[in-house]
Amino acid sequence: MLKGHVSKRKTSSHPTDLYGSIPPTCLPIMYHPEYNITFMGLEKLHPFDAGKWGKVIRFLKEEGFLTDADIVEAREATEEDLLVVHTKRYLNKLKWSVVVATITEIPPVLFLPNFLVQRKVLRPLRTQTGGTIMAGKLAVERGWAINVGGGFHHCSADRGGGFCAYADITLAIKFLFERVEGIAKATIIDLDAHQGNGHERDFLEDRRVFIMDVYNCHIYPGDGHAKRAIRRKVELDWGTEDSEYLQKVELHCEGSLNELRPDIIVYNAGTDILDGDPLGGLSISPQGIVKRDEIVFRAAKRRGIPILMVTSGGYQKRTARIIADSILNLSQQGLIGGGASQSEGAPLRSSHMESSSGSAGSTSVRV
Repeated sequence: MLKGHVSKRKTSSHPTDLYGSIPPTCLPIMYHPEYNITFMGLEKLHPFDAGKWGKVIRFLKEEGFLTDADIVEAREATEEDLLVVHTKRYLNKLKWSVVVATITEIPPVLFLPNFLVQRKVLRPLRTQTGGTIMAGKLAVERGWAINVGGGFHHCSADRGGGFCAYADITLAIKFLFERVEGIAKATIIDLDAHQGNGHERDFLEDRRVFIMDVYNCHIYPGDGHAKRAIRRKVELDWGTEDSEYLQKVELHCEGSLNELRPDIIVYNAGTDILDGDPLGGLSISPQGIVKRDEIVFRAAKRRGIPILMVTSGGYQKRTARIIADSILNLSQQGLIGGGASQSEGAPLRSSHMESSSGSAGSTSVRV
């Protein structure tokens, strides 16, 4: 726990294993081998690399950044945990294989018995969701946290899609609001190539949550209703490259955090902006992605705001290496701890109860 900061718990609505204490020797990096989806090759029918999370950890181990003992083992979110955001009706719909096949965009899943779908497809996604919720609390305590998975930004309380079955970003924020004293405002910085329509629908009428979204405006989901929740909207054109992209990310990241000073930042760090991504349609280099993440973490650290990063989309085999390289760069730049002895992370301001005001307006930039 950081000096001067006390993470007090509010009265909880239900008991959960996701907010248990974490050994101080662990880095605030969430992972579990269960993250990876492997079953009869079905995962290969979607462009998403369903084993990328394990590859990120392997690369970080090979570089000597961490060992198994440094990793926080993510726990599966239970139905009670999920009901903090999701409707019972939506969770019941996931008991139909045809619904899961539609959400994951893997048609053959509809032919599988649902007990197999639960075990081989949904359990990994529930475990990643649990990892994001756990990372929220840990970010407040340590200054930063990274869930090597998660970032299911197309899922809302009552609707999934785009390979997103659980609304982990919304859940992490709602858990913090309900359970951690002093966490009253959040900013979502969504830099995946796709619009984050799931969390946008969930927080459409919630002024405690400021959403900045930078995305290719020509691709899925094109959710006009959800766009009303975006307070700082940056719509990119096909093939946007590093120079223009990084300039806009820095400008609007600084602008967002100046407009509303949050108690927590949730950073959706999708790598589908990478040049050549079959779904993203942008042209950002690996070095550009590393620099992008550095810009966001530097803005958070300079202001003493805890930051939670999730990895979200990325549809090329090389994205795992880029995510690992980015985490290594954040450590080299002193923006995150690089070992158990440094795991306290960035210093936080003394009180999360500090008041700040934000504009109710929305800033929109079309590129």
